[in-house]
Amino acid sequence: MDIVVGIDIGGSTTKIAGFKNDNMLVPVQISADNAVASLFGAFGKFLYDNGLQLEDIQQVNLTGVGSSEINQKIYGLPTYRVDEFSANGVGGRYFAGNKSEFMVVSMGTGTSFVEVKNNIPRHLGGIGIGGGTITGLSKLMLNTNDFRKIQEMAAAGKVGNIDLRIGDISKNPLPGLDLEITASNFGKASSRANCEDKAAGIVHMVIETICQTAVLISNGTDIRDFVLIGNLTNFPECESVCAMIKTMYPDISFIIPEDGEYGTAIGTALADRCCLREVQ
Repeated sequence: MDIVVGIDIGGSTTKIAGFKNDNMLVPVQISADNAVASLFGAFGKFLYDNGLQLEDIQQVNLTGVGSSEINQKIYGLPTYRVDEFSANGVGGRYFAGNKSEFMVVSMGTGTSFVEVKNNIPRHLGGIGIGGGTITGLSKLMLNTNDFRKIQEMAAAGKVGNIDLRIGDISKNPLPGLDLEITASNFGKASSRANCEDKAAGIVHMVIETICQTAVLISNGTDIRDFVLIGNLTNFPECESVCAMIKTMYPDISFIIPEDGEYGTAIGTALADRCCLREVQ
């Protein structure tokens, strides 16, 4: 079988996506502290979950901060490196359908912003706000950095008990700002807020900051579509935050795809040949 595998070795998780012809196989992600251990652990699980043998794999493409630690071919297979921003662009293109210009917002430990225009990716910049911010603040404020637990707590909390909204300071909407728009993240927090409310405030603040930044970066461009990838796409707050921001900018759209957490790995697997650098 001519299966190409893309592996994204990140700061906290390793993700694998593979394609047989144009069909994506079952993707896999695992967490590990060591890049080499996480790579081979995820690779083995990918083979097992998809009922594959090593000889079914045509080539392996690597990206992510941890890929710099890999200095030899994976199981002797043809192995290549892919620039992470190029991988983000290709992954975004996979989800963007027939759109010719859009921004890929890669929400990992931090966040990067990649413009794709006529299939050419261009890194626009990044911010140090992302999943790492959520786990770090949750460790300090909630005594946990378990991502699933944080998700559960945030879902049970009320961000209105934490954030100051326009409706808290004005009886009437302001020009372009309805009453539900955030005036100040954590601006209404008090000692009476429970842990669930705090979790909701943390998650909402991070996702809102990322999405607002993406829109502001796009000012002066023709970008109106934003493809969100990375683990934060699994938070239900993505939908509500994007809907809130869209009330301020009605002409934009956010794409929150299924399997969006694997966007970089998908782009790594599908990377154009010109983006590949062989691992000797």
